[in-house]
Amino acid sequence: MVFELQFSPRGGALGALLLLLLPVFLPTLFSPLGHASPSMYSGLNVMTKSTFQEWNVPKSKHQRLLMSALQRQTSEGELSDLWAPLASESWKPCAESSVAPSLPEKSEGFIQVFLDGGLNQQRMGICDAVAVARILNATLVIPYLEVNPVWRDSSSFMDIFDVDHFINVLKDDIRIVKELPSDFSWSTREYYATAIRATRVKTAPVHASAHWYLENVLPVVQSYGIAAIAPFSHRLTFDNLPMDIQRLRCKVNFQALVFVPHIRALGDALISRLRYPSTKSGGVGTNHLQEMPDVKEKQGAGKFVVLHLRFDKDMAAHSACDFGGGKAEKLALAKYRQVIWQGRVLNSQFTDEELRSQGRCPLTPEEIGLLLAALGFDNNTRLYLASHKVYGGEARIATLRKLFPLMEDKKSLASSEERAQIKGKASLLAAVDYYVSMHSDIFVSASPGNMHNALVGHRTYENLKTIRPSMSLLGQLFLNKTLSWSEFQQSVVKGHENRQGQIRIRKPKQSIYTYPAPDCMCEG
Repeated sequence: MVFELQFSPRGGALGALLLLLLPVFLPTLFSPLGHASPSMYSGLNVMTKSTFQEWNVPKSKHQRLLMSALQRQTSEGELSDLWAPLASESWKPCAESSVAPSLPEKSEGFIQVFLDGGLNQQRMGICDAVAVARILNATLVIPYLEVNPVWRDSSSFMDIFDVDHFINVLKDDIRIVKELPSDFSWSTREYYATAIRATRVKTAPVHASAHWYLENVLPVVQSYGIAAIAPFSHRLTFDNLPMDIQRLRCKVNFQALVFVPHIRALGDALISRLRYPSTKSGGVGTNHLQEMPDVKEKQGAGKFVVLHLRFDKDMAAHSACDFGGGKAEKLALAKYRQVIWQGRVLNSQFTDEELRSQGRCPLTPEEIGLLLAALGFDNNTRLYLASHKVYGGEARIATLRKLFPLMEDKKSLASSEERAQIKGKASLLAAVDYYVSMHSDIFVSASPGNMHNALVGHRTYENLKTIRPSMSLLGQLFLNKTLSWSEFQQSVVKGHENRQGQIRIRKPKQSIYTYPAPDCMCEG
């Protein structure tokens, strides 16, 4: 079913009515195994092929700063400091348990988990599933990844991760099987979607303790030989677990989960093309690996920054902030909010100024460009854009591209033939971005989210430079329309001195995947 909506003054009421009726016409958007989630409606124009223009070409909201940034000059000394690796700290990767792992002679039975969400949410779920299997002395079935409700991505675990590597790395910690034996072949997603089943556990509380699993799931496994846990995301606590269980989660995340060879190969090709761009003009796919001449003459040559630009329609709408697209954009986002969250967006109660001063507005491409320029990155910086889809498209990105003309992405760096295996598959596209991000000299995430959390943690574990924007500081700076470029730059540099990947010790209830010290790291 396709709705063609025209958000004009005359058609606004009709458009709003049709949008409000979407849940009635499309009830199948809700998965039987999952739970109703606003993200299921994400990317409305993906599902409905909207034909309306819902924003005017966004105007610069920071014209004075932008004009100064375009004329910026960065000294060689500043560039040298900027590109210098992160200083070594006393913490080192430490994912192996201090006690040699040993498997009991007999498994209690099988554990299945059904994981929803995007790639990085599923990644954390996989780590937790291994830990639960260890707690219960159960055999883990390779986790089932639900079809992504937003992008309709049906990629399986084996499509994304090297399953043989996964099993081999963990062979001394838990038993893992690729599929159930024939006696349990009935235990499928479809089986659990059609009725209440004794072997399905759907009451696992968020951040459940190890004791909860021993009391509530182990008896099911012992009685039936199998337990299927769905939903499973965020169903294991980060606190009060034995250290060997915590270390096992770290081992899964940082050692066992490796992308399939073709993802790594494409990622390596993109990395090479970013470090050593071709000096010849020509089509994509030609002379990509030719080394750049005089690569050592200028600081930053041969290096690149990955920018994860999380600025999709969901985020823009939920934030309730003004992004410069005029009345058309405000109306479109307001209608989108009403359909998806039925008015349950607390941010919409505040003004744009209030939200920005609190750091609750995602950074636009223009704003992240001004941040990078203020930190000292010049127009010779090679920037890789890791992003699935930017709300507003190229018109929204244009200012960022003016500031950083050497900006690349998967499409500009790889040929259509090279991208064929990942085309239209959000998880594989995200996997390539994740791989390139882990090999960049500097990583910057425009706004918090699952990929931000996963990469911040992984790069902290590897002691790699990772710039975390101070949302509240930037929100206040951008509200000050009288600020000069030098004042803006000084505030930005000072405010980000300790936001470049330095170790932050995990606090209670925080994720070990975002804050790997002290659970995944050792001092000394």
